[in-house]
Amino acid sequence: MTLDELIAYCAGKPGAEETYPWGDAELVCKVGGKAFAFIGLDSHTVGLKCGADAEAAAPWRERFPEDITVSGYVGRYGWNTIALKGSVPDDDLLELVDGSYEAVVARLPKRKRPA
Repeated sequence: MTLDELIAYCAGKPGAEETYPWGDAELVCKVGGKAFAFIGLDSHTVGLKCGADAEAAAPWRERFPEDITVSGYVGRYGWNTIALKGSVPDDDLLELVDGSYEAVVARLPKRKRPA
């Protein structure tokens, strides 16, 4: 999956918005004001919520040890960083994006959830 395809997929989620809180090198896709994807535009990576905590997200890191790592700062909350040009198949990457988006939406107050 290319970086542009990933961005288009994330941006196409209901209620998704693109933000650049730390400059042009990282795109943060949010829903209801909460991040569901941290896209490294220079590094060609994406940070996604892959479980409730680091332990729950570990199976993905074990499955793709070269291409999925614990995300800095938020890894203990179940976030992993995935290399886009690695061995993670597109179907798995899309599953991770969907799961991250759904996990964030589920924690939003009803008034902030997309229709």
